[in-house]
Amino acid sequence: MSVSVSARRLTAAAAVAAAVVGAFALPATAAGRHPARPHHDVVISAVQYDSPGRDDRSNRSLNKEWVDVTNTTRRAVNLDRWTLTDEAGHTYTFRHFRLDGRATVRVHTGEGRDSVTDVYQDRRAYVWNNDRDTATLRNDRDRVVDEASWGYHRGDDRNGGNNRH
Repeated sequence: MSVSVSARRLTAAAAVAAAVVGAFALPATAAGRHPARPHHDVVISAVQYDSPGRDDRSNRSLNKEWVDVTNTTRRAVNLDRWTLTDEAGHTYTFRHFRLDGRATVRVHTGEGRDSVTDVYQDRRAYVWNNDRDTATLRNDRDRVVDEASWGYHRGDDRNGGNNRH
């Protein structure tokens, strides 16, 4: 047998082996408990959906309910016309807001004066459900950028049982 025939057979055998390994490795990865989260430049980094203390609808209590939105890159991102919504359709729209690189803005439910670190929805009622809800961040093209869910358990239809993203 010539060297070129042996080399071709070895190459073919290696290709078949790689295909077999790939066929078994892919389903094992896909069947993992927590699928890999796609990387986004802007993410929902934290949610305080259950305002600490009594739910008395005071502005102080409403502002202890919040969502943190974080820019994970070094460059600023223009959030003008981006939205943050809950499952009931309550929507906060960012207006003329630029989020600096590696910065976080906290979106409070109640009333207040907007700054580079805190913005306010100016609501007089709670937005985020304590038992279960999903915060959805959409860009100015209405595309989902990130989501955070809580209160859903394995077996629920929502998010395949995952509590986060």
